[in-house]
Amino acid sequence: MRKVLISFLCLGSLAFAANAYQVGTAKELGSGEAKNQNMTIQCTSDTGAISSESCIVRRYAKCSTINDKQTCNEWKPWKNVHAPQTDFATWREAAEACCRQKGLR
Repeated sequence: MRKVLISFLCLGSLAFAANAYQVGTAKELGSGEAKNQNMTIQCTSDTGAISSESCIVRRYAKCSTINDKQTCNEWKPWKNVHAPQTDFATWREAAEACCRQKGLR
């Protein structure tokens, strides 16, 4: 049983290695319509070494006004701060695209 568990852990770590970026920081800032979430991702090279290249992905609050009252309880899609023309459903997708754009992973 213990060998099976160790095997699953090894396979899990190999699956994670395919996208070897590392989360540097994750912050939620502001409030109301200025609320945003920022993540700094350190990309890695093909050999697995941490690169000096990093990516910043961000999403802003999505607000709606109902009966003259503004509520901001949803999020807009994630964006790469340095190439904001593309929307991403998750921060992982944004990080992968950003690192790939730099020739990293």
